[in-house]
Amino acid sequence: MKNIKLNSLGLLLSLVLISSCTDDLNTENKIDLSPDQVKGGGSAFIIGSMSKVYSTFALSGSNGPGSTDTPGDDAGESPFLRGIINLEDFTADGMKNRWGDNGLDQLTTTANWDENNKFFRYVYNRVYYTVPQANRLIDIIKKEPDLPNKERLISEMRFLRSLAYFYLIDCFGKGTLLTEADLGVTEPKSESTRRELFKFVTDELTDICDAELTSSADKLLPFTNTYGRANRSVARMLLAKLYLNAEVYIGENKYAQAYKYSKLVIDEGGYKLADSFRSLFCRDNNVTDAKNEIIYPLIADPITSQSYGNTTYLINGSLSSATMDPTVFGNPGGDSNAWGGHRATKAWYGLFANSAQGLAESSDDRARLFYTNYNSTDLSKIHNYEMNDYKKWVDGFPSIKFVNTNFSGIPVSPVLFAGTDFPLYRLGDAYLMVAESILRGGGGTAEDALFYVNAIRTRSNASPITSGELTLDFILDERARELNFEGHRRTDLIRYGKFTGGSYLWPWKGGVKDGNSIPSHYDLFPIPLKAIQANPKLTQNSGYN
Repeated sequence: MKNIKLNSLGLLLSLVLISSCTDDLNTENKIDLSPDQVKGGGSAFIIGSMSKVYSTFALSGSNGPGSTDTPGDDAGESPFLRGIINLEDFTADGMKNRWGDNGLDQLTTTANWDENNKFFRYVYNRVYYTVPQANRLIDIIKKEPDLPNKERLISEMRFLRSLAYFYLIDCFGKGTLLTEADLGVTEPKSESTRRELFKFVTDELTDICDAELTSSADKLLPFTNTYGRANRSVARMLLAKLYLNAEVYIGENKYAQAYKYSKLVIDEGGYKLADSFRSLFCRDNNVTDAKNEIIYPLIADPITSQSYGNTTYLINGSLSSATMDPTVFGNPGGDSNAWGGHRATKAWYGLFANSAQGLAESSDDRARLFYTNYNSTDLSKIHNYEMNDYKKWVDGFPSIKFVNTNFSGIPVSPVLFAGTDFPLYRLGDAYLMVAESILRGGGGTAEDALFYVNAIRTRSNASPITSGELTLDFILDERARELNFEGHRRTDLIRYGKFTGGSYLWPWKGGVKDGNSIPSHYDLFPIPLKAIQANPKLTQNSGYN
């Protein structure tokens, strides 16, 4: 049985003693864990408290899947990972949701976005839950006189704080910058610009992962750490992502830095591509060969870390007993637990083949991770290649990329929640980032870029490409083939200038079957109205006024 991979006893203590009140998105440092409560607790208590901060990216609350750490938010809908998938994948080309829920429907059709959409609020709210948790724990650790490796423990919290701020930078572009220095401050702070946030986060990450630029070697994250905890490679991955998107975030070319840090992940991280692409998304990905590729997972456990927002959302949401046998994918079955919501579009599976049969016959392992039922004798159970109606379950192919079964073939007992870890960062992504950085002039050679792209392709039994076929557009398509449903797609499309406007259309973009142009201000989400009401120093993003 999995756990948070930190310290089970410490986690239980932290769940009792740490809580937070977000006060409807009032971006203050609010947390109930005081230094007096920690005094004398020692390293076990600190590590347990850290696990609480780690868990904010996967769980909804401290008391099971029906609880929430962000009062006023729906416990099932609001967990961080679920929000990342909603905002990164359902707003983009490859995945659509059919439920028609108010708010989620606007995301899946990229239409009618406004400051009242609860799904924007959920992610914004989660940022300002995680950040104060990290800030308080950083302050507490600093005051512990005899704590071993205290600087490295602080660096782990600085990483998690930076990860939360990354989503603020990417999704909303601005917000209040809070650090441990702001603890106890009750006056709302003025907002920081995207550039100011970018500088803060890149400075933070450089200080904890770059031996040449750090202010102290004691602050450097270790190359290896307990599974599920931050190491130097994951900080470098995040830094590379910030630099890869720097032209979007701050209007400056930082591809040399993106190349540097993604290459360091490859050269110094000690990771290797998993032999099987399929293994990366199975329940035992924490113990099989997949573990050697996963740089940073968000932990899922069907018993000790139950959530409707971790991979349970991806797996259960992609299954329906109407056309599928959910037990094949590790779901105990029944309509109540096979939610019948998510399907891919031809913008994703069309990159492999132009028919369901073509997908089934493709040599590319990634092409066969879509459910089509194309050879069924029951015509009502066959899924359609075209998504003529995004609310119709059989229009579009469900992605069976994530499953709740073991790659090893060892049977698992039926459970209501997923036990499949989510690979937030993995080596395959680093390969594609370094290749893109090379093509954008960041360093390396064209031969290097071709090597990394073909390594990704041949791992999945796809045909290698030639140097003449390797273009930036090819890399964007390869990122879709490799990384869709992993929380990167919207950011990728924006970097390529293909998210807003009408130069690239996909099914149901702008609420139209064949796609329609959407306004440029959709490159950012609106600041939630409740956040602005709670802090009058915040301003709305352009276009949403």
